[in-house]
Amino acid sequence: MKPEYAIIVKNKTRLEALTERFNTRAQARFYIERSGGDFAGYEAEHETFHQALALLQSRLGGVIRHKIVERHFLPSYIFSEKNLIIVIGQDGLVANTAKYSRGLPIVAVNPDPARYDGVLLPFTAADFPGGVEQVLANRYRARTARFAEARLHDGQRLLAFNDLFIGAATHVSARYGITYKDKTEEHSSSGIIVSTKAGATGWLSSVFNMAYGITGAFGGNKKLKPPTLAEHELLFAVREPYVSVRTQGKIVAGVLRGNTRLSLQSFMPANGVIFSDGIENDFLPFNSGTIASIGLAEERAVLVEKGEG
Repeated sequence: MKPEYAIIVKNKTRLEALTERFNTRAQARFYIERSGGDFAGYEAEHETFHQALALLQSRLGGVIRHKIVERHFLPSYIFSEKNLIIVIGQDGLVANTAKYSRGLPIVAVNPDPARYDGVLLPFTAADFPGGVEQVLANRYRARTARFAEARLHDGQRLLAFNDLFIGAATHVSARYGITYKDKTEEHSSSGIIVSTKAGATGWLSSVFNMAYGITGAFGGNKKLKPPTLAEHELLFAVREPYVSVRTQGKIVAGVLRGNTRLSLQSFMPANGVIFSDGIENDFLPFNSGTIASIGLAEERAVLVEKGEG
């Protein structure tokens, strides 16, 4: 079905978030400058973003009808097969949007190439119409990205474009049972990160950086980095596993591919959570008695690339 309406997904700029927090821009300036920050940087970032957004809307106006959806509405927004999705913002916003996209093509726009690397943002506000026109003509080229999935025993499920976090909502140890390749342990840890290929250079990489830094401080010199994943693979890592009389720490990392899944049983009376891609208000409860199965989802994100298909 040919798209009839474009949905522009955006997030508030840092300046807009600060202004909301302190009620006025002047008060936000006072707070930043008093703490030694550069408020001009916030203003420049804000202006550059809104110039790009204005250009995008102006150029889109003659091609297809459109409206804006803010990031915080994504968990409750239902995209239609009549929609074409345009994301303008940082790479993380593409990840946030993708898991709600229902397989619709996403045209991702980098509003500030001098500020954002844009690994997932192939277009700019100047050249994105080419991607839109190719989608409308159904001649677009795209890369697909497989989602990770958390599925609970009661049928609830959650998708992740970059990563899943399974642990405690507060800064306390997470308690759970873990089963991987027919081996089971009881854990007390800071939680588990499960990463897709797209997310392996993000949050998961910090686990490897920590491990490398610790071993380096005590004589180790082997550089640790996440392995290169295929689209049909996930990598999990347990953060800060604590070994005691009751808890173990041998199952700390592994690859999930094909139908291989990680099974987790919560031993937390309250505040156990599973969330994805950094959106903490869109989560599954993971409290005592809950069993979660983690693995690859059937769904895929469709990210439009430059050039016709």
